[in-house]
Amino acid sequence: MVFQSYDGKNIFVREWVDVSDPAGVVQIAHGMNEYGARYEKFARALNDLGYIVVADDHRGHGDTGADTPGYAEGDMFEDTLKDMAGIAGHYGKKYAGIRYVLFGFSYGSFLTQAFLERFSRFIDGAVIAGSSRQNAAAVAMGRLLSCIGGTFKGKDAPAKLVNSVVFGGYDKKIGEGEWQWLSTNRESNEKYREDPFCNFVCSNNFYSCFFKGLSGLYKKENARRLETELPVLLLSGADDPVGGAKGVKKLYEFYKKQGMKRVSMHLIEGSRHEFLNEPEHFEEAMREISAFLKSVECRSR
Repeated sequence: MVFQSYDGKNIFVREWVDVSDPAGVVQIAHGMNEYGARYEKFARALNDLGYIVVADDHRGHGDTGADTPGYAEGDMFEDTLKDMAGIAGHYGKKYAGIRYVLFGFSYGSFLTQAFLERFSRFIDGAVIAGSSRQNAAAVAMGRLLSCIGGTFKGKDAPAKLVNSVVFGGYDKKIGEGEWQWLSTNRESNEKYREDPFCNFVCSNNFYSCFFKGLSGLYKKENARRLETELPVLLLSGADDPVGGAKGVKKLYEFYKKQGMKRVSMHLIEGSRHEFLNEPEHFEEAMREISAFLKSVECRSR
């Protein structure tokens, strides 16, 4: 379906609704340089558990950004966050009376972190996957580089330097070649590399907005908005270069320090970033997600 967002922008949303007696709705917020259709297997598995699934293609991604991959006008992080809130409001009303959970992966996980501070009233729980608590100095440097690139190359130009620093750094941590940091499944990594909806460089505007959004996540004035009773699961591969054990634990400690009583953490040993695309780890991930979903209560919205 096409969802018209707050500013009139058309956002493409995929639906997996083949569920006879739904126990809830899971809204997926996908990662950077990908799109909702990559979650087909995951969505079907959630359908089997009794959950309706919806996934938008974020601004500058997939079918929403097919003509300008990696770029959209405006504040791409802030606008995408508002898109997600609008979509949650829409489906929350459509499927009232059942639990509603947000699943955010990678870039989508940082959007989800921001969502918890701004729009948690729309959801009953959240899974933050492939994430971490980001280092302030690295965020500041990324924002500076993307702003410089935007000034000299243009906001819509590919941010090649920032892209190489970010993804090149992940490659080095794993040390098995380009894109092997994504998962232990080389076939999946190759499909990603060959997919034109994945293998592109995001714009200076994207990165500038992204790092700006990250810079506000852990500020006191924003963190105090967190709902301390909201169930949250942190789920990542232990060898994920985006955060891994160290980065996820820092995020867990941050939430606990804010008084969040129902935050839990699970690290998948031997797994990298895209644990959902690793056959040897998919079932473990689904067990954790299934148990978490059952623990979430539906609130009146």
